[in-house]
Amino acid sequence: MTPEEKLKTLGIELPDVPKPLGSYVPFVRTGNLVYLSGMLPLKGGKLLKTGKVGEAVVLDEAVECARTAAVNGLSVLKSALGDLGKVKRCVKISGFVASADDFTDQPKVMNGASDLVFEVLGENGRHARVAVGVNVLPLNSPVEIDFIFEVGD
Repeated sequence: MTPEEKLKTLGIELPDVPKPLGSYVPFVRTGNLVYLSGMLPLKGGKLLKTGKVGEAVVLDEAVECARTAAVNGLSVLKSALGDLGKVKRCVKISGFVASADDFTDQPKVMNGASDLVFEVLGENGRHARVAVGVNVLPLNSPVEIDFIFEVGD
């Protein structure tokens, strides 16, 4: 099954590519690597939730935010490649979680993104990862995620 077919079976329609919030581009391709800029959990141009995880945002909501940010990342990746079948491997996901001072479940939050990438890309979706707690993120987003993919032609 192709990644696009897997998205359909999951009931996911890739949104339009989110517009950059600053002076940068959504992705850069160098050789066989595609680097995606930080993705926020935007849906219809609005954040799913705002605030820190462990305060204004509960764990389940944060996991859904990470999943949504990953959907946005796949949208950017498809715009870069034209076909998600060109992905050889998700190399790395870096996740940033706006966290309350006592919140320590950043890895659980990031599982929302990691699990989606694996569901869509199968074994090619297994990746290295970092999950970091931070004080605040753009637009008061609870999560921001960047990605590195290895691709073919």
